[in-house]
Amino acid sequence: MAEFTMELNDEQKEVRDWLHGFAADVIRPAAAEWDEREETPWPVIQEAAKVGIYSLDFYAQQYFDPTGLGIPMAMEELFWGDAGIALSIVGTGLAAVGVLANGTEEQIGTWIPQMYGDVHDVKVAAFCSSEPDAGSDVASMRTRAVYDEAKDEWVINGTKTWATNGGIANVHVVVAAVDPELGSKGHASFIVPPGTPGLSQGQKFKKHGIRASHTAEVILDNVRVPGSCLLGGKEKLDERLARARERAEAGAERVKNAAMATFEASRPAVGAMAVGTARAAYEVALDYAKTREQFGRPIIDNQGVAFQLADMRTQIDAARLLVWRASWMAVNGKPFTAAEGSMSKLFASETAKKVTAQAIQILGGNGYTREYPVERMHRDSAIYTIFEGTSEIQRLVIARTLAGMPIR
Repeated sequence: MAEFTMELNDEQKEVRDWLHGFAADVIRPAAAEWDEREETPWPVIQEAAKVGIYSLDFYAQQYFDPTGLGIPMAMEELFWGDAGIALSIVGTGLAAVGVLANGTEEQIGTWIPQMYGDVHDVKVAAFCSSEPDAGSDVASMRTRAVYDEAKDEWVINGTKTWATNGGIANVHVVVAAVDPELGSKGHASFIVPPGTPGLSQGQKFKKHGIRASHTAEVILDNVRVPGSCLLGGKEKLDERLARARERAEAGAERVKNAAMATFEASRPAVGAMAVGTARAAYEVALDYAKTREQFGRPIIDNQGVAFQLADMRTQIDAARLLVWRASWMAVNGKPFTAAEGSMSKLFASETAKKVTAQAIQILGGNGYTREYPVERMHRDSAIYTIFEGTSEIQRLVIARTLAGMPIR
């Protein structure tokens, strides 16, 4: 087990500086354009593929960093560049992780390369879980997958929403209920291959922020996929469902807590995204305060402005500390006895909203215009308190954990 440290090693520093350079030289100059266009920034994704950032190998290397700091470091630097473009670059990873976590070796080898494509023909993938009536309440999922034994096919029907890359993806990973009576324990994940009949894009959402990231509904109308597209295989699914049916209520609560622990482990990465956006806004505000003069002196000489900047920097550093702690714990198998994953996501996401709002205030009228990036950063920051569990859900998880109550 790696010791917890706040000091990056030489290799990590090299990766951080490389990512920062890409964010500064490639992502940030394109941010305003793709925010206005509200389209997937394919040229930027292709540039990321050329240098090796848009690849499973890169994220696997960061994920398996024994210090736990690889992923949060990478997320912070990319989202420092721009949240919308960064989400377009890392969004495929959501689907890839779904396959890595649940798939067989054959499924991993077959489908993950198709998610990314290559530097000459980049592809994206989509992870489809949320539904119009099942966001935080995953047990209410209505999408159904029914097994057609005669043809060894699964027939999927339902509507997914808020899917990053939904409808434009080469490969979709779809979560569906195979035994609705078991609630969330009766769910399974399926690969929907490219060009499968019955899958279509529904509404594309015009969003408040992260506009360069494609978000849409995915409609599944009698979508048929081969039995081999059930992640993990049918034998494993049947065994899991049988255990769930036999489990006593106490055991069921235990399993729900284990599942929640999996979600907990992914939340620090979102916290790191929020830290990146907050840091970017703070740096703009700091530079502006040092150069903007009013009444014959820089506005940073004004105690009201200087104290705001002091609070902003303190909150950003505190958020990063929580994210790094939770990331280290997750990689090293430390239990989240106080919902530390949710703590990191909650504090970092709320910090991003607050810091970006303060940045606008420091820039005054300029901050309210699109001539300066803090306006966009503030719009982007709103998503962090919503996806991967709202701030209200994070507080609920933390409170129930502290009280020793089961997490539902």
